[in-house]
Amino acid sequence: MKLVIDTNTLISGSLWQGPSAQILEAVACGKAELVLSPELLAEFAEVVARPKFAERIAARGTSANDLARKLSEEVTIVSPAPLPLPPELRDPKDLPVLACAVTARAAAIVSGDEDLLSLGFFQGIPIIKAREALKQFGLAGE
Repeated sequence: MKLVIDTNTLISGSLWQGPSAQILEAVACGKAELVLSPELLAEFAEVVARPKFAERIAARGTSANDLARKLSEEVTIVSPAPLPLPPELRDPKDLPVLACAVTARAAAIVSGDEDLLSLGFFQGIPIIKAREALKQFGLAGE
């Protein structure tokens, strides 16, 4: 099943333990397919390289570049068609996440972003938190 995961959830899963990390583990084990656009992959690389994450990244014995490279190796890339701005979308910066999910025909968008979560669904695609995705898709570790 294809999942589109927003940048903040990807950062959380890459740097801390918890539901977001469990989803990335499920992707690494082949239980789910992570789908991103080039724009979302670039956003992850830019955000994870911010100074505020440097100490956490160093504590994990890795680098921002390594995290971005690893993610790029585990992701399916799609090139979304332009999507008109939905009137119900509170933050236009979230449009690339929606466009990616529509193009990928994702089973869900996984996010902790209240602007996205407030939509509930977009074009039939549920927008859910990581914990809910683990339950709904049976992705929690054994």
